[in-house]
Amino acid sequence: MSEFEKLVGARFSCRAYRPDAVPRAALEKMLEAARRAPSACNQQPWRFVVATDAALRARLLDEGTLPGLRMTWATTAPVILVLGIRKSVITHQVAPLLSKVDYPLLDLGIAGEHAVLQAAELGLGTCWIGWIRPGDVRRIVGWPRDITPQALITVGWPVSRPERESPRLSLDETVTWR
Repeated sequence: MSEFEKLVGARFSCRAYRPDAVPRAALEKMLEAARRAPSACNQQPWRFVVATDAALRARLLDEGTLPGLRMTWATTAPVILVLGIRKSVITHQVAPLLSKVDYPLLDLGIAGEHAVLQAAELGLGTCWIGWIRPGDVRRIVGWPRDITPQALITVGWPVSRPERESPRLSLDETVTWR
């Protein structure tokens, strides 16, 4: 098995974190990996906030997430990475009208996953949260109106790792060869 295959296999959605702080150098490595992601027309629409302050993290989870799906586990994460998009006019507003492809969302997903894979290599756990209120998250982190929050990623040292991988659909169920 290649190192990359091991890395992808090691990544999981962590829902229990140790209280230990995550070193800034580790967070910077994650952000550098995200920064190097490809993007449509190299527009690099991603913007990030690294929330390490306990009060800010609590507000993001209390006020910035939608009701109905309690994520109390996320309160144990010592870091929440806020992912947002700043759209350009041509690539992100005009081109999608023609192609029906949401380029900035694809770009942000690639950047976010680069960060998550870097975290896995460092032994950190992460979990994507898409159940958010973008307007409230924007207000909480102090972003201007031209940046739209899209997701949160919890980051920290996992309490434990799953004993087995969560079930995945087989290639036969997800791939059509032509």
